[in-house]
Amino acid sequence: MKKKQLQLLAVACAVAATQARAQATPAAYLKLFDRDGDGRVSTQEYVDRLSTGFLAMDGNHDGTLEPSELPGQRGRAVTLVQHRANLRRQFRRLDRNHDGVLDARELAQPPQ
Repeated sequence: MKKKQLQLLAVACAVAATQARAQATPAAYLKLFDRDGDGRVSTQEYVDRLSTGFLAMDGNHDGTLEPSELPGQRGRAVTLVQHRANLRRQFRRLDRNHDGVLDARELAQPPQ
Protein backbone atom coordinates (compact mmCIF):
# COMPACT_ATOMS: atom_id res chain seq x y z
CA MET A 1 0.00 0.00 0.00
CA LYS A 2 1.42 3.32 -1.02
CA LYS A 3 1.62 6.16 1.45
CA LYS A 4 -0.43 8.37 -0.87
CA GLN A 5 -3.32 5.91 -0.91
CA LEU A 6 -3.34 5.66 2.88
CA GLN A 7 -3.32 9.44 3.02
CA LEU A 8 -6.32 9.60 0.66
CA LEU A 9 -8.25 7.20 2.85
CA ALA A 10 -7.27 9.24 5.90
CA VAL A 11 -8.47 12.39 4.15
CA ALA A 12 -11.83 10.76 3.40
CA CYS A 13 -12.19 9.87 7.08
CA ALA A 14 -11.10 13.34 8.13
CA VAL A 15 -13.66 14.94 5.80
CA ALA A 16 -16.42 12.84 7.32
CA ALA A 17 -15.21 13.72 10.81
CA THR A 18 -14.99 17.40 9.91
CA GLN A 19 -18.54 17.41 8.61
CA ALA A 20 -19.78 15.90 11.86
CA ARG A 21 -17.63 18.34 13.83
CA ALA A 22 -19.10 21.31 11.95
CA GLN A 23 -22.58 20.30 13.08
CA ALA A 24 -21.70 19.66 16.72
CA THR A 25 -20.18 21.34 19.71
CA PRO A 26 -16.92 19.79 20.92
CA ALA A 27 -18.83 18.06 23.74
CA ALA A 28 -21.43 16.65 21.34
CA TYR A 29 -18.69 15.54 18.95
CA LEU A 30 -16.92 13.79 21.83
CA LYS A 31 -20.09 11.83 22.60
CA LEU A 32 -20.01 10.37 19.07
CA PHE A 33 -16.75 8.63 19.97
CA ASP A 34 -17.04 8.13 23.75
CA ARG A 35 -18.78 4.76 23.93
CA ASP A 36 -18.18 4.19 27.63
CA GLY A 37 -19.31 7.69 28.64
CA ASP A 38 -16.21 8.57 30.65
CA GLY A 39 -15.76 11.94 28.93
CA ARG A 40 -12.58 10.82 27.14
CA VAL A 41 -11.85 9.03 23.90
CA SER A 42 -9.45 6.11 24.00
CA THR A 43 -7.43 4.95 21.04
CA GLN A 44 -9.82 2.02 20.56
CA GLU A 45 -12.91 4.24 20.65
CA TYR A 46 -11.31 6.54 18.07
CA VAL A 47 -10.31 3.68 15.79
CA ASP A 48 -13.69 1.97 16.10
CA ARG A 49 -15.63 5.14 15.27
CA LEU A 50 -13.49 6.06 12.27
CA SER A 51 -13.44 2.50 10.95
CA THR A 52 -17.17 2.59 10.27
CA GLY A 53 -16.62 4.29 6.90
CA PHE A 54 -14.13 1.62 5.86
CA LEU A 55 -16.51 -1.13 6.90
CA ALA A 56 -19.38 0.49 5.01
CA MET A 57 -17.29 0.75 1.84
CA ASP A 58 -16.10 -2.87 2.10
CA GLY A 59 -18.92 -4.28 0.00
CA ASN A 60 -17.81 -7.91 0.12
CA HIS A 61 -16.83 -7.70 3.82
CA ASP A 62 -13.41 -9.27 3.33
CA GLY A 63 -11.47 -6.69 5.36
CA THR A 64 -9.91 -5.17 2.26
CA LEU A 65 -11.01 -2.23 0.17
CA GLU A 66 -10.33 -3.25 -3.38
CA PRO A 67 -9.86 -0.56 -6.04
CA SER A 68 -13.45 -1.15 -7.14
CA GLU A 69 -14.62 -0.26 -3.62
CA LEU A 70 -12.49 2.90 -3.33
CA PRO A 71 -13.69 6.37 -4.34
CA GLY A 72 -13.03 6.81 -8.04
CA GLN A 73 -12.27 3.09 -8.26
CA ARG A 74 -8.55 3.90 -8.31
CA GLY A 75 -5.50 2.97 -6.34
CA ARG A 76 -4.39 -0.19 -4.64
CA ALA A 77 -6.19 -2.31 -2.12
CA VAL A 78 -6.21 -1.10 1.48
CA THR A 79 -6.66 -3.55 4.33
CA LEU A 80 -8.53 -2.83 7.52
CA VAL A 81 -5.30 -3.48 9.42
CA GLN A 82 -3.51 -0.77 7.41
CA HIS A 83 -6.41 1.64 7.84
CA ARG A 84 -6.52 1.14 11.60
CA ALA A 85 -2.74 1.58 11.89
CA ASN A 86 -3.12 4.92 10.14
CA LEU A 87 -5.91 5.92 12.53
CA ARG A 88 -3.68 5.09 15.50
CA ARG A 89 -1.01 7.41 14.06
CA GLN A 90 -3.64 10.15 13.70
CA PHE A 91 -4.74 9.59 17.29
CA ARG A 92 -1.18 10.09 18.53
CA ARG A 93 -0.96 13.39 16.63
CA LEU A 94 -4.26 14.57 18.16
CA ASP A 95 -3.21 13.56 21.69
CA ARG A 96 -1.19 16.71 22.21
CA ASN A 97 -0.71 16.25 25.96
CA HIS A 98 0.31 12.60 25.41
CA ASP A 99 -1.95 11.18 28.11
CA GLY A 100 -3.30 8.38 25.91
CA VAL A 101 -6.84 9.77 25.63
CA LEU A 102 -8.49 12.64 23.80
CA ASP A 103 -10.61 15.25 25.51
CA ALA A 104 -13.23 17.28 23.63
CA ARG A 105 -10.74 20.04 22.79
CA GLU A 106 -8.11 17.68 21.39
CA LEU A 107 -10.68 15.73 19.41
CA ALA A 108 -12.17 18.85 17.83
CA GLN A 109 -8.82 20.18 16.61
CA PRO A 110 -7.35 19.11 13.28
CA PRO A 111 -4.32 16.81 13.48
CA GLN A 112 -0.91 18.50 13.37
